[in-house]
Amino acid sequence: MVVWNNSGAMEPVFLLGGFHGLTSVHAWLSVPFCLAYLVAFIGNITILSVIWNESSLHQPMYYLLSILAVTDLGMSMSTLPTILAVLWWEAQEIKVGACFAQLFFIHTFTFLESSVLLAMAFDRFIAICRPLHYSSILTNDVIGKIGLGCLLRSAGVVMPTPILLRRYQYCHANVLSHPFCLHQDILKLSCSDASVNNIYGLCVVIITLGTDSVLILLSYVLILHAVLAVFRLPSQDARLKALSTCGSHVGVICVFYIPSVFSFLTHRFGHNIPRYIHILVANLYVVIPPSLNPIIYGVRTKQIRERVLHVFIKK
Repeated sequence: MVVWNNSGAMEPVFLLGGFHGLTSVHAWLSVPFCLAYLVAFIGNITILSVIWNESSLHQPMYYLLSILAVTDLGMSMSTLPTILAVLWWEAQEIKVGACFAQLFFIHTFTFLESSVLLAMAFDRFIAICRPLHYSSILTNDVIGKIGLGCLLRSAGVVMPTPILLRRYQYCHANVLSHPFCLHQDILKLSCSDASVNNIYGLCVVIITLGTDSVLILLSYVLILHAVLAVFRLPSQDARLKALSTCGSHVGVICVFYIPSVFSFLTHRFGHNIPRYIHILVANLYVVIPPSLNPIIYGVRTKQIRERVLHVFIKK
């Protein structure tokens, strides 16, 4: 146990949690995690390289996809060091400063991904429902402002959490539940009144993930209405093409929101859910989206798929 606050000389050393009940097979567990990270790095860098080098892909949709790829790389880099350190070397100790920094980046990239997915839904809405005004509404300048706004919003709402956490005393057993630092996980170790952080964290999730998911759902309801409306898209081929352009985005949305929302709910309300379920879901939401997003877009997006195949065939 460690007692610490901002006036003490000693800072706590948190202990990262491994995989409950699976300590003996950590080395084997590291294999799928290494593969997932390898896929995330290669896939997202490939997406960025293809979009950067192919002038025909210099369009709003692909610029937003580039921002999503950078976000996925950031999420991977935020969690990779501690997860592999726990699995390979049983290195569980992490200093409070490093823990709060990791917490900041993990949550910032999580909210940034949600913001980018909302921007991509807006892009698809304009492309399908307002095609004649698409180029005038989503200019390069507008895309740049959207990207900057998403970043400032995500970092801004997360910034107060590590600042508030440093003001608390930690006098409980300082073992975290996961092999990385999360806000709610650290909050459970505090013996101070953490109601401010609890309320703030809940409000941030509702304002960001909650609002984004509702707006994304609304965008796709309007898109579906436009696709099915005879006076908008009378041709069956036109409808199928419109649905196809949205298919990859819907897949990415499901991959991100389902585990992230479930992880949030289990942390706050799932006290009777087994601990290994908490750990499994939390690891899924930080590892799976960065790995699957480039695969989904690489397979579903014809322009990217053709460019990637062209590079390999040429070589």
